[in-house]
Amino acid sequence: MKIHLKILFYFLLIFSLGIQAIAQEKLSKKERKKQMEEARASRLFIDGQRFLMLEDFDRSYFYFQKAREMSPNSAAINFKIAELLLRANRVDDAVEYGMRAVQEDPDNKYYNLVMAEVYSKQGQPQKAAEILENLMANSEENQNYILDLASLYLTAGDFDHALNALDRAEDYYGVAEQLTIQKQRIYLRKNDLPSAIKEGEKLIDAHPGNSQYVLNLVEILFNNGRTDQAIDLINKSLDSYPNQPELQLAAYALFKEKGEVDKSEELIQLAFSNPDLEGRVKAEAFSGILQEVKTVRRDALLDNLEKELLELHPNDPDVLTIVGDRFLFENNKTAALEQYKKALLISPSNEQVLQGVITLMFELGMDYAEIESYTNIAVDEFPVRADFWFFDGTSKLAQKKGEEAEVSFLTAMEVNEGKNKQLELLIKASLGDTYHLNGKSEEAFKAYQEVLSARPEDEHVLNNYAYYLSLKKQDLEKAKEMSGLLVKKFPKNATYLDTYAWVLFQLKDYENAKIYMERALENEEKPSGVMLEHYGDILYHLGKRSEAITYWKKAEGGEETSEFLYKKIKDQRYYD
Repeated sequence: MKIHLKILFYFLLIFSLGIQAIAQEKLSKKERKKQMEEARASRLFIDGQRFLMLEDFDRSYFYFQKAREMSPNSAAINFKIAELLLRANRVDDAVEYGMRAVQEDPDNKYYNLVMAEVYSKQGQPQKAAEILENLMANSEENQNYILDLASLYLTAGDFDHALNALDRAEDYYGVAEQLTIQKQRIYLRKNDLPSAIKEGEKLIDAHPGNSQYVLNLVEILFNNGRTDQAIDLINKSLDSYPNQPELQLAAYALFKEKGEVDKSEELIQLAFSNPDLEGRVKAEAFSGILQEVKTVRRDALLDNLEKELLELHPNDPDVLTIVGDRFLFENNKTAALEQYKKALLISPSNEQVLQGVITLMFELGMDYAEIESYTNIAVDEFPVRADFWFFDGTSKLAQKKGEEAEVSFLTAMEVNEGKNKQLELLIKASLGDTYHLNGKSEEAFKAYQEVLSARPEDEHVLNNYAYYLSLKKQDLEKAKEMSGLLVKKFPKNATYLDTYAWVLFQLKDYENAKIYMERALENEEKPSGVMLEHYGDILYHLGKRSEAITYWKKAEGGEETSEFLYKKIKDQRYYD
Protein backbone atom coordinates (compact mmCIF):
# COMPACT_ATOMS: atom_id res chain seq x y z
CA MET A 1 0.00 0.00 0.00
CA LYS A 2 1.33 3.41 -0.96
CA ILE A 3 0.53 6.18 1.52
CA HIS A 4 0.95 9.59 -0.11
CA LEU A 5 2.49 12.12 2.29
CA LYS A 6 1.56 15.57 1.02
CA ILE A 7 3.86 17.60 3.23
CA LEU A 8 6.50 20.06 2.13
CA PHE A 9 6.97 23.28 3.99
CA TYR A 10 4.06 22.90 6.37
CA PHE A 11 6.31 21.39 9.01
CA LEU A 12 8.82 24.19 8.63
CA LEU A 13 6.28 26.55 10.12
CA ILE A 14 6.26 24.55 13.31
CA PHE A 15 9.79 25.68 13.97
CA SER A 16 9.37 29.34 13.09
CA LEU A 17 9.66 31.61 16.03
CA GLY A 18 6.64 33.59 14.86
CA ILE A 19 6.17 37.30 15.11
CA GLN A 20 5.95 38.29 18.70
CA ALA A 21 5.57 41.65 20.23
CA ILE A 22 8.90 42.85 21.52
CA ALA A 23 8.64 42.72 25.26
CA GLN A 24 9.79 45.73 27.13
CA GLU A 25 11.55 43.62 29.68
CA LYS A 26 14.69 41.65 28.74
CA LEU A 27 14.48 37.86 28.12
CA SER A 28 15.95 35.66 30.76
CA LYS A 29 19.15 33.74 29.98
CA LYS A 30 17.19 30.45 29.92
CA GLU A 31 14.62 31.84 27.52
CA ARG A 32 17.29 33.23 25.20
CA LYS A 33 19.06 29.83 25.14
CA LYS A 34 15.79 28.03 24.32
CA GLN A 35 15.06 30.52 21.56
CA MET A 36 18.51 30.02 20.04
CA GLU A 37 18.17 26.20 20.15
CA GLU A 38 14.81 26.39 18.42
CA ALA A 39 16.23 28.62 15.72
CA ARG A 40 19.18 26.26 15.20
CA ALA A 41 16.87 23.24 15.12
CA SER A 42 14.81 25.01 12.47
CA ARG A 43 17.90 25.57 10.29
CA LEU A 44 19.01 21.96 10.72
CA PHE A 45 15.50 20.77 9.85
CA ILE A 46 15.55 22.80 6.63
CA ASP A 47 18.91 21.28 5.68
CA GLY A 48 17.59 17.78 6.42
CA GLN A 49 14.52 18.38 4.25
CA ARG A 50 16.67 19.69 1.39
CA PHE A 51 18.89 16.60 1.35
CA LEU A 52 15.84 14.33 1.67
CA MET A 53 14.40 15.86 -1.48
CA LEU A 54 17.72 15.13 -3.19
CA GLU A 55 17.48 11.54 -1.90
CA ASP A 56 20.79 11.94 -0.08
CA PHE A 57 19.53 9.87 2.84
CA ASP A 58 22.75 9.80 4.86
CA ARG A 59 23.20 13.56 4.98
CA SER A 60 19.48 14.12 5.48
CA TYR A 61 19.49 11.71 8.41
CA PHE A 62 22.49 13.49 9.92
CA TYR A 63 20.78 16.90 9.91
CA PHE A 64 17.44 15.58 11.16
CA GLN A 65 19.16 13.79 14.03
CA LYS A 66 21.06 16.99 14.92
CA ALA A 67 17.75 18.85 14.90
CA ARG A 68 16.23 16.15 17.14
CA GLU A 69 19.04 16.62 19.66
CA MET A 70 17.88 20.23 19.99
CA SER A 71 14.20 19.28 20.09
CA PRO A 72 13.75 15.56 20.93
CA ASN A 73 9.97 15.74 21.35
CA SER A 74 9.28 17.57 18.11
CA ALA A 75 6.53 15.68 16.25
CA ALA A 76 7.65 17.12 12.93
CA ILE A 77 11.29 16.07 13.30
CA ASN A 78 10.37 12.55 14.40
CA PHE A 79 7.95 12.28 11.51
CA LYS A 80 10.57 13.32 8.94
CA ILE A 81 13.08 10.81 10.34
CA ALA A 82 10.44 8.07 10.12
CA GLU A 83 9.65 9.10 6.53
CA LEU A 84 13.35 9.09 5.63
CA LEU A 85 13.90 5.63 7.12
CA LEU A 86 10.90 4.27 5.21
CA ARG A 87 12.28 5.62 1.94
CA ALA A 88 15.64 4.06 2.77
CA ASN A 89 13.82 0.74 3.40
CA ARG A 90 14.77 0.72 7.10
CA VAL A 91 11.24 -0.06 8.17
CA ASP A 92 11.90 -1.42 11.67
CA ASP A 93 14.05 1.62 12.55
CA ALA A 94 11.20 3.93 11.52
CA VAL A 95 8.81 2.59 14.19
CA GLU A 96 10.25 4.52 17.15
CA TYR A 97 10.18 7.87 15.36
CA GLY A 98 6.74 7.39 13.82
CA MET A 99 5.23 6.44 17.17
CA ARG A 100 6.83 9.47 18.86
CA ALA A 101 5.36 11.79 16.19
CA VAL A 102 1.85 10.33 16.72
CA GLN A 103 2.28 10.51 20.50
CA GLU A 104 3.11 14.21 20.33
CA ASP A 105 0.36 15.06 17.84
CA PRO A 106 -2.22 12.19 17.72
CA ASP A 107 -4.68 14.04 15.46
CA ASN A 108 -2.22 14.72 12.65
CA LYS A 109 -3.28 12.69 9.60
CA TYR A 110 0.17 12.47 8.08
CA TYR A 111 1.80 11.18 11.22
CA ASN A 112 -0.81 8.44 11.40
CA LEU A 113 -0.39 7.59 7.73
CA VAL A 114 3.34 7.07 8.12
CA MET A 115 2.67 4.58 10.93
CA ALA A 116 0.08 2.81 8.76
CA GLU A 117 2.75 2.44 6.08
CA VAL A 118 5.24 1.15 8.64
CA TYR A 119 2.81 -1.51 9.88
CA SER A 120 1.87 -2.47 6.32
CA LYS A 121 5.52 -2.99 5.35
CA GLN A 122 6.14 -4.94 8.55
CA GLY A 123 3.44 -7.41 7.60
CA GLN A 124 0.96 -6.16 10.22
CA PRO A 125 -1.99 -5.18 7.99
CA GLN A 126 -4.53 -5.29 10.83
CA LYS A 127 -2.69 -2.57 12.75
CA ALA A 128 -2.43 -0.48 9.59
CA ALA A 129 -6.14 -1.01 8.92
CA GLU A 130 -6.99 0.15 12.47
CA ILE A 131 -5.19 3.45 11.82
CA LEU A 132 -7.07 4.01 8.55
CA GLU A 133 -10.38 3.14 10.17
CA ASN A 134 -9.75 5.81 12.83
CA LEU A 135 -8.76 8.41 10.26
CA MET A 136 -11.89 7.74 8.21
CA ALA A 137 -14.09 7.82 11.27
CA ASN A 138 -12.72 11.22 12.27
CA SER A 139 -13.14 12.99 8.93
CA GLU A 140 -15.16 12.70 5.74
CA GLU A 141 -12.13 14.01 3.87
CA ASN A 142 -10.29 10.76 4.59
CA GLN A 143 -12.79 8.48 2.80
CA ASN A 144 -10.42 8.26 -0.18
CA TYR A 145 -8.36 5.74 1.83
CA ILE A 146 -11.15 3.17 1.62
CA LEU A 147 -9.47 1.12 -1.16
CA ASP A 148 -6.24 1.02 0.83
CA LEU A 149 -8.26 -0.23 3.76
CA ALA A 150 -9.88 -2.98 1.70
CA SER A 151 -6.47 -4.02 0.43
CA LEU A 152 -5.14 -4.28 3.99
CA TYR A 153 -8.04 -6.50 5.07
CA LEU A 154 -7.51 -8.73 2.02
CA THR A 155 -3.83 -9.02 2.88
CA ALA A 156 -4.77 -9.99 6.40
CA GLY A 157 -7.25 -12.61 5.09
CA ASP A 158 -10.09 -10.84 6.88
CA PHE A 159 -12.66 -11.29 4.12
CA ASP A 160 -15.69 -10.06 6.06
CA HIS A 161 -14.07 -6.73 6.86
CA ALA A 162 -12.71 -6.58 3.30
CA LEU A 163 -16.25 -6.99 1.90
CA ASN A 164 -17.49 -4.30 4.25
CA ALA A 165 -14.75 -1.96 3.07
CA LEU A 166 -15.50 -2.70 -0.59
CA ASP A 167 -19.21 -2.00 0.01
CA ARG A 168 -18.25 1.34 1.53
CA ALA A 169 -15.95 1.99 -1.44
CA GLU A 170 -18.87 1.29 -3.77
CA ASP A 171 -20.97 3.81 -1.86
CA TYR A 172 -18.15 6.32 -2.25
CA TYR A 173 -17.09 5.68 -5.88
CA GLY A 174 -20.21 4.02 -7.31
CA VAL A 175 -20.50 0.59 -8.95
CA ALA A 176 -17.15 -0.14 -10.61
CA GLU A 177 -15.63 -3.17 -12.31
CA GLN A 178 -12.57 -3.27 -10.04
CA LEU A 179 -14.68 -3.37 -6.90
CA THR A 180 -17.21 -5.87 -8.25
CA ILE A 181 -14.58 -8.34 -9.45
CA GLN A 182 -12.77 -8.17 -6.11
CA LYS A 183 -16.01 -8.79 -4.24
CA GLN A 184 -16.87 -11.70 -6.54
CA ARG A 185 -13.50 -13.28 -5.83
CA ILE A 186 -14.08 -13.03 -2.12
CA TYR A 187 -17.58 -14.49 -2.35
CA LEU A 188 -16.29 -17.37 -4.48
CA ARG A 189 -13.55 -18.06 -1.92
CA LYS A 190 -16.28 -18.13 0.72
CA ASN A 191 -18.31 -20.53 -1.48
CA ASP A 192 -21.08 -17.93 -1.67
CA LEU A 193 -21.98 -18.30 -5.35
CA PRO A 194 -25.37 -16.49 -5.13
CA SER A 195 -23.69 -13.34 -3.80
CA ALA A 196 -21.00 -13.51 -6.49
CA ILE A 197 -23.72 -13.79 -9.14
CA LYS A 198 -25.62 -10.90 -7.60
CA GLU A 199 -22.53 -8.70 -7.80
CA GLY A 200 -22.11 -9.56 -11.50
CA GLU A 201 -25.75 -8.75 -12.20
CA LYS A 202 -25.38 -5.42 -10.41
CA LEU A 203 -22.43 -4.50 -12.64
CA ILE A 204 -24.35 -5.49 -15.77
CA ASP A 205 -27.36 -3.40 -14.72
CA ALA A 206 -25.09 -0.43 -14.05
CA HIS A 207 -23.50 -0.71 -17.52
CA PRO A 208 -26.19 -2.00 -19.92
CA GLY A 209 -24.89 -3.19 -23.28
CA ASN A 210 -21.37 -3.87 -22.04
CA SER A 211 -20.68 -7.39 -23.30
CA GLN A 212 -17.49 -7.78 -21.24
CA TYR A 213 -19.41 -7.61 -17.96
CA VAL A 214 -21.86 -10.20 -19.29
CA LEU A 215 -18.97 -12.44 -20.30
CA ASN A 216 -17.42 -12.13 -16.85
CA LEU A 217 -20.59 -13.42 -15.23
CA VAL A 218 -21.04 -16.08 -17.93
CA GLU A 219 -17.60 -17.43 -17.06
CA ILE A 220 -18.50 -17.64 -13.37
CA LEU A 221 -21.77 -19.42 -14.15
CA PHE A 222 -20.13 -21.86 -16.57
CA ASN A 223 -17.26 -22.67 -14.20
CA ASN A 224 -19.81 -23.49 -11.51
CA GLY A 225 -21.90 -25.82 -13.66
CA ARG A 226 -24.67 -23.36 -14.49
CA THR A 227 -24.47 -23.57 -18.28
CA ASP A 228 -28.19 -23.06 -18.88
CA GLN A 229 -28.24 -19.99 -16.66
CA ALA A 230 -25.22 -18.64 -18.60
CA ILE A 231 -27.07 -19.17 -21.89
CA ASP A 232 -30.17 -17.42 -20.54
CA LEU A 233 -28.03 -14.47 -19.49
CA ILE A 234 -26.51 -14.21 -22.99
CA ASN A 235 -29.92 -14.46 -24.68
CA LYS A 236 -31.33 -11.76 -22.42
CA SER A 237 -28.48 -9.42 -23.29
CA LEU A 238 -28.73 -10.18 -27.03
CA ASP A 239 -32.48 -9.49 -26.95
CA SER A 240 -31.74 -5.96 -25.75
CA TYR A 241 -28.51 -5.41 -27.67
CA PRO A 242 -28.35 -7.75 -30.71
CA ASN A 243 -25.02 -6.52 -32.08
CA GLN A 244 -22.80 -8.33 -29.57
CA PRO A 245 -20.79 -10.93 -31.53
CA GLU A 246 -18.61 -11.62 -28.48
CA LEU A 247 -21.69 -13.04 -26.75
CA GLN A 248 -22.59 -15.12 -29.80
CA LEU A 249 -19.09 -16.56 -29.72
CA ALA A 250 -19.49 -17.36 -26.02
CA ALA A 251 -22.86 -18.97 -26.68
CA TYR A 252 -21.22 -21.11 -29.38
CA ALA A 253 -18.87 -22.56 -26.76
CA LEU A 254 -21.71 -23.17 -24.30
CA PHE A 255 -23.95 -24.99 -26.79
CA LYS A 256 -20.97 -27.00 -27.98
CA GLU A 257 -20.34 -28.04 -24.39
CA LYS A 258 -23.96 -29.19 -24.17
CA GLY A 259 -23.54 -31.24 -27.35
CA GLU A 260 -25.90 -29.09 -29.41
CA VAL A 261 -23.54 -28.93 -32.41
CA ASP A 262 -25.98 -27.48 -34.96
CA LYS A 263 -26.88 -24.57 -32.71
CA SER A 264 -23.23 -23.95 -31.79
CA GLU A 265 -22.11 -23.86 -35.45
CA GLU A 266 -24.96 -21.51 -36.31
CA LEU A 267 -23.80 -19.11 -33.59
CA ILE A 268 -20.11 -19.10 -34.49
CA GLN A 269 -20.88 -18.48 -38.16
CA LEU A 270 -23.14 -15.61 -37.11
CA ALA A 271 -20.33 -14.17 -34.99
CA PHE A 272 -17.76 -14.54 -37.78
CA SER A 273 -20.05 -12.78 -40.27
CA ASN A 274 -20.07 -9.68 -38.05
CA PRO A 275 -17.35 -7.19 -39.14
CA ASP A 276 -17.40 -5.61 -35.67
CA LEU A 277 -15.80 -8.66 -34.08
CA GLU A 278 -12.03 -8.25 -34.17
CA GLY A 279 -10.02 -10.47 -36.48
CA ARG A 280 -7.78 -11.38 -33.55
CA VAL A 281 -10.73 -12.77 -31.58
CA LYS A 282 -11.99 -14.73 -34.58
CA ALA A 283 -8.48 -16.08 -35.21
CA GLU A 284 -8.32 -17.41 -31.65
CA ALA A 285 -11.66 -19.19 -32.05
CA PHE A 286 -10.58 -20.56 -35.44
CA SER A 287 -7.37 -21.86 -33.85
CA GLY A 288 -9.38 -23.74 -31.23
CA ILE A 289 -11.38 -25.57 -33.91
CA LEU A 290 -8.18 -26.25 -35.85
CA GLN A 291 -6.81 -28.17 -32.85
CA GLU A 292 -9.78 -30.56 -32.86
CA VAL A 293 -9.75 -34.01 -34.41
CA LYS A 294 -9.97 -33.76 -38.19
CA THR A 295 -13.41 -34.68 -39.52
CA VAL A 296 -15.44 -33.85 -42.60
CA ARG A 297 -17.76 -31.68 -40.52
CA ARG A 298 -14.89 -29.83 -38.85
CA ASP A 299 -13.28 -29.11 -42.22
CA ALA A 300 -16.56 -27.87 -43.69
CA LEU A 301 -16.98 -25.48 -40.75
CA LEU A 302 -13.41 -24.25 -41.12
CA ASP A 303 -13.99 -23.67 -44.85
CA ASN A 304 -16.97 -21.42 -44.10
CA LEU A 305 -15.19 -19.56 -41.31
CA GLU A 306 -12.03 -19.10 -43.37
CA LYS A 307 -14.06 -17.55 -46.17
CA GLU A 308 -15.60 -15.03 -43.75
CA LEU A 309 -12.19 -14.27 -42.25
CA LEU A 310 -10.53 -13.46 -45.55
CA GLU A 311 -13.50 -11.48 -46.88
CA LEU A 312 -13.89 -9.29 -43.77
CA HIS A 313 -10.28 -9.10 -42.58
CA PRO A 314 -8.03 -9.54 -45.64
CA ASN A 315 -5.23 -7.42 -44.15
CA ASP A 316 -5.34 -8.60 -40.55
CA PRO A 317 -2.01 -10.28 -39.64
CA ASP A 318 -3.68 -12.53 -37.05
CA VAL A 319 -6.15 -13.77 -39.66
CA LEU A 320 -3.46 -14.36 -42.27
CA THR A 321 -1.38 -16.22 -39.71
CA ILE A 322 -4.15 -18.56 -38.62
CA VAL A 323 -5.04 -19.30 -42.26
CA GLY A 324 -1.36 -20.13 -42.76
CA ASP A 325 -1.53 -22.40 -39.72
CA ARG A 326 -4.39 -24.29 -41.32
CA PHE A 327 -2.34 -24.87 -44.47
CA LEU A 328 0.53 -26.05 -42.31
CA PHE A 329 -1.76 -28.48 -40.45
CA GLU A 330 -2.66 -29.90 -43.86
CA ASN A 331 1.05 -30.15 -44.75
CA ASN A 332 0.71 -27.57 -47.51
CA LYS A 333 3.90 -25.77 -46.54
CA THR A 334 4.14 -23.61 -49.64
CA ALA A 335 0.65 -22.16 -49.15
CA ALA A 336 1.31 -21.68 -45.43
CA LEU A 337 4.48 -19.79 -46.22
CA GLU A 338 2.63 -17.43 -48.56
CA GLN A 339 0.12 -16.53 -45.85
CA TYR A 340 2.86 -16.00 -43.27
CA LYS A 341 4.74 -13.71 -45.66
CA LYS A 342 1.60 -11.62 -46.17
CA ALA A 343 1.20 -11.35 -42.39
CA LEU A 344 4.81 -10.17 -42.03
CA LEU A 345 4.33 -7.45 -44.64
CA ILE A 346 1.71 -5.95 -42.33
CA SER A 347 3.33 -6.80 -38.99
CA PRO A 348 7.06 -7.54 -39.42
CA SER A 349 7.71 -7.73 -35.69
CA ASN A 350 5.68 -10.90 -35.14
CA GLU A 351 8.28 -13.16 -33.57
CA GLN A 352 6.44 -16.45 -33.99
CA VAL A 353 5.56 -15.82 -37.64
CA LEU A 354 9.11 -14.73 -38.43
CA GLN A 355 10.40 -17.99 -37.02
CA GLY A 356 7.83 -19.94 -39.04
CA VAL A 357 8.71 -18.19 -42.28
CA ILE A 358 12.46 -18.66 -41.87
CA THR A 359 12.13 -22.32 -40.86
CA LEU A 360 9.81 -23.12 -43.76
CA MET A 361 12.02 -21.34 -46.27
CA PHE A 362 15.02 -23.41 -45.22
CA GLU A 363 12.92 -26.57 -45.25
CA LEU A 364 11.57 -25.85 -48.73
CA GLY A 365 15.04 -25.02 -50.09
CA MET A 366 14.13 -21.43 -50.97
CA ASP A 367 16.60 -18.93 -52.36
CA TYR A 368 19.13 -18.06 -49.67
CA ALA A 369 19.20 -14.37 -50.57
CA GLU A 370 15.45 -14.21 -49.95
CA ILE A 371 15.84 -16.10 -46.69
CA GLU A 372 18.49 -13.59 -45.65
CA SER A 373 16.01 -10.74 -46.19
CA TYR A 374 13.87 -12.28 -43.44
CA THR A 375 16.75 -13.21 -41.13
CA ASN A 376 17.88 -9.57 -41.34
CA ILE A 377 14.45 -8.50 -40.09
CA ALA A 378 14.58 -11.15 -37.37
CA VAL A 379 17.93 -10.07 -35.89
CA ASP A 380 16.95 -6.40 -36.10
CA GLU A 381 13.63 -6.94 -34.34
CA PHE A 382 14.83 -9.58 -31.87
CA PRO A 383 18.59 -9.17 -31.33
CA VAL A 384 18.54 -11.35 -28.20
CA ARG A 385 17.33 -14.43 -30.08
CA ALA A 386 20.44 -16.59 -30.63
CA ASP A 387 18.61 -18.89 -33.06
CA PHE A 388 17.76 -15.92 -35.30
CA TRP A 389 21.46 -15.02 -35.46
CA PHE A 390 22.18 -18.67 -36.30
CA PHE A 391 19.64 -18.62 -39.14
CA ASP A 392 21.13 -15.35 -40.37
CA GLY A 393 24.63 -16.83 -40.38
CA THR A 394 23.40 -19.94 -42.18
CA SER A 395 21.75 -17.93 -44.97
CA LYS A 396 24.91 -15.85 -45.41
CA LEU A 397 27.20 -18.90 -45.36
CA ALA A 398 25.11 -20.54 -48.08
CA GLN A 399 25.79 -17.48 -50.24
CA LYS A 400 29.54 -17.65 -49.51
CA LYS A 401 29.39 -14.42 -47.48
CA GLY A 402 32.05 -15.75 -45.16
CA GLU A 403 32.96 -12.68 -43.14
CA GLU A 404 29.32 -11.67 -42.56
CA ALA A 405 28.41 -15.25 -41.65
CA GLU A 406 31.27 -15.39 -39.15
CA VAL A 407 29.98 -12.21 -37.44
CA SER A 408 26.45 -13.64 -37.19
CA PHE A 409 27.60 -17.01 -35.80
CA LEU A 410 29.88 -15.35 -33.23
CA THR A 411 26.99 -13.08 -32.21
CA ALA A 412 24.78 -16.15 -31.86
CA MET A 413 27.38 -17.70 -29.52
CA GLU A 414 27.55 -14.52 -27.47
CA VAL A 415 23.78 -14.14 -27.18
CA ASN A 416 23.27 -17.82 -26.39
CA GLU A 417 25.84 -17.70 -23.54
CA GLY A 418 25.81 -21.48 -23.25
CA LYS A 419 22.10 -21.57 -22.35
CA ASN A 420 21.07 -23.87 -25.20
CA LYS A 421 23.77 -26.56 -25.52
CA GLN A 422 22.31 -28.11 -28.67
CA LEU A 423 22.15 -24.75 -30.41
CA GLU A 424 25.71 -24.03 -29.31
CA LEU A 425 26.94 -27.20 -31.03
CA LEU A 426 25.08 -26.29 -34.23
CA ILE A 427 26.65 -22.84 -34.17
CA LYS A 428 30.14 -24.28 -33.64
CA ALA A 429 29.68 -26.73 -36.51
CA SER A 430 28.64 -23.88 -38.79
CA LEU A 431 31.52 -21.77 -37.52
CA GLY A 432 33.83 -24.58 -38.60
CA ASP A 433 32.43 -24.38 -42.14
CA THR A 434 32.69 -20.58 -42.06
CA TYR A 435 36.26 -20.56 -40.82
CA HIS A 436 37.20 -22.96 -43.66
CA LEU A 437 35.53 -20.66 -46.19
CA ASN A 438 37.46 -17.72 -44.72
CA GLY A 439 40.78 -19.57 -44.96
CA LYS A 440 41.09 -20.18 -41.21
CA SER A 441 41.76 -23.92 -41.27
CA GLU A 442 43.08 -24.28 -37.75
CA GLU A 443 40.09 -22.42 -36.26
CA ALA A 444 37.81 -24.62 -38.37
CA PHE A 445 39.38 -27.87 -37.17
CA LYS A 446 39.30 -26.64 -33.55
CA ALA A 447 35.58 -25.87 -33.84
CA TYR A 448 34.89 -29.29 -35.38
CA GLN A 449 36.84 -31.02 -32.64
CA GLU A 450 34.84 -29.23 -29.94
CA VAL A 451 31.60 -30.42 -31.51
CA LEU A 452 32.82 -34.03 -31.80
CA SER A 453 33.97 -34.00 -28.17
CA ALA A 454 30.35 -33.42 -27.16
CA ARG A 455 28.66 -35.25 -30.03
CA PRO A 456 31.03 -37.87 -31.56
CA GLU A 457 28.57 -39.05 -34.23
CA ASP A 458 27.67 -35.65 -35.66
CA GLU A 459 27.31 -36.52 -39.37
CA HIS A 460 27.77 -33.02 -40.74
CA VAL A 461 30.97 -32.42 -38.80
CA LEU A 462 32.42 -35.88 -39.46
CA ASN A 463 31.97 -35.43 -43.20
CA ASN A 464 33.19 -31.84 -43.50
CA TYR A 465 36.08 -32.34 -41.06
CA ALA A 466 37.27 -35.39 -43.03
CA TYR A 467 36.86 -33.68 -46.38
CA TYR A 468 38.69 -30.50 -45.40
CA LEU A 469 41.51 -32.53 -43.85
CA SER A 470 41.82 -34.39 -47.15
CA LEU A 471 42.03 -31.12 -49.06
CA LYS A 472 44.84 -30.03 -46.74
CA LYS A 473 46.40 -33.53 -46.95
CA GLN A 474 46.53 -33.42 -43.17
CA ASP A 475 45.75 -36.19 -40.64
CA LEU A 476 44.55 -38.43 -43.45
CA GLU A 477 44.20 -41.53 -41.28
CA LYS A 478 41.95 -39.57 -38.93
CA ALA A 479 39.98 -38.33 -41.94
CA LYS A 480 39.65 -41.91 -43.19
CA GLU A 481 38.37 -43.08 -39.81
CA MET A 482 35.75 -40.32 -39.56
CA SER A 483 34.57 -40.68 -43.15
CA GLY A 484 34.56 -44.49 -42.86
CA LEU A 485 32.11 -44.30 -39.95
CA LEU A 486 29.65 -42.41 -42.15
CA VAL A 487 29.99 -44.75 -45.14
CA LYS A 488 29.41 -47.75 -42.91
CA LYS A 489 26.32 -46.16 -41.42
CA PHE A 490 25.00 -44.65 -44.68
CA PRO A 491 26.28 -46.89 -47.51
CA LYS A 492 24.15 -45.16 -50.17
CA ASN A 493 24.77 -41.54 -49.26
CA ALA A 494 26.50 -40.04 -52.30
CA THR A 495 28.05 -37.13 -50.38
CA TYR A 496 29.64 -39.39 -47.76
CA LEU A 497 30.83 -41.85 -50.43
CA ASP A 498 32.41 -39.00 -52.37
CA THR A 499 34.27 -37.75 -49.28
CA TYR A 500 35.51 -41.23 -48.40
CA ALA A 501 36.69 -41.80 -51.98
CA TRP A 502 38.62 -38.55 -51.95
CA VAL A 503 40.29 -39.36 -48.61
CA LEU A 504 41.37 -42.72 -50.11
CA PHE A 505 42.66 -40.87 -53.18
CA GLN A 506 44.85 -38.65 -50.99
CA LEU A 507 46.13 -41.81 -49.30
CA LYS A 508 46.99 -43.07 -52.83
CA ASP A 509 44.58 -46.00 -52.47
CA TYR A 510 43.28 -45.41 -56.01
CA GLU A 511 41.62 -48.80 -56.52
CA ASN A 512 39.36 -48.42 -53.48
CA ALA A 513 38.88 -44.74 -54.25
CA LYS A 514 37.47 -45.76 -57.64
CA ILE A 515 35.09 -48.29 -56.06
CA TYR A 516 33.60 -45.75 -53.63
CA MET A 517 33.44 -42.93 -56.16
CA GLU A 518 31.51 -45.17 -58.54
CA ARG A 519 29.07 -45.95 -55.73
CA ALA A 520 28.73 -42.22 -55.12
CA LEU A 521 27.91 -41.57 -58.77
CA GLU A 522 25.42 -44.46 -58.83
CA ASN A 523 23.56 -43.00 -55.85
CA GLU A 524 23.53 -39.39 -57.03
CA GLU A 525 20.81 -38.50 -59.52
CA LYS A 526 22.65 -35.40 -60.75
CA PRO A 527 26.33 -35.65 -59.84
CA SER A 528 28.00 -32.34 -59.03
CA GLY A 529 30.92 -31.01 -60.99
CA VAL A 530 33.35 -31.77 -58.18
CA MET A 531 32.26 -35.42 -58.03
CA LEU A 532 32.79 -35.83 -61.77
CA GLU A 533 36.16 -34.12 -61.56
CA HIS A 534 37.22 -36.32 -58.64
CA TYR A 535 36.29 -39.44 -60.57
CA GLY A 536 38.37 -38.21 -63.50
CA ASP A 537 41.33 -37.62 -61.15
CA ILE A 538 41.05 -41.17 -59.81
CA LEU A 539 40.87 -42.65 -63.32
CA TYR A 540 43.92 -40.65 -64.37
CA HIS A 541 45.96 -42.09 -61.50
CA LEU A 542 44.82 -45.57 -62.47
CA GLY A 543 46.28 -45.02 -65.95
CA LYS A 544 42.90 -44.48 -67.62
CA ARG A 545 43.78 -41.16 -69.18
CA SER A 546 41.16 -41.08 -71.91
CA GLU A 547 38.32 -41.87 -69.50
CA ALA A 548 39.67 -39.29 -67.05
CA ILE A 549 39.53 -36.57 -69.71
CA THR A 550 35.96 -37.55 -70.54
CA TYR A 551 34.85 -37.03 -66.91
CA TRP A 552 36.81 -33.79 -66.59
CA LYS A 553 34.89 -32.48 -69.59
CA LYS A 554 31.61 -33.62 -68.02
CA ALA A 555 32.58 -31.64 -64.90
CA GLU A 556 32.92 -28.37 -66.81
CA GLY A 557 30.43 -25.76 -65.62
CA GLY A 558 29.53 -27.82 -62.55
CA GLU A 559 29.59 -26.79 -58.91
CA GLU A 560 32.72 -26.51 -56.78
CA THR A 561 35.17 -27.74 -59.42
CA SER A 562 38.85 -26.95 -58.89
CA GLU A 563 40.72 -24.02 -60.38
CA PHE A 564 42.82 -26.53 -62.38
CA LEU A 565 39.94 -28.20 -64.24
CA TYR A 566 40.33 -26.20 -67.46
CA LYS A 567 44.12 -26.75 -67.43
CA LYS A 568 43.62 -30.50 -66.90
CA ILE A 569 41.39 -30.69 -69.97
CA LYS A 570 43.67 -28.52 -72.08
CA ASP A 571 46.93 -30.26 -71.16
CA GLN A 572 45.29 -33.69 -70.72
CA ARG A 573 47.10 -34.27 -67.48
CA TYR A 574 46.42 -34.08 -63.74
CA TYR A 575 47.26 -30.94 -61.74
CA ASP A 576 47.04 -30.72 -57.96
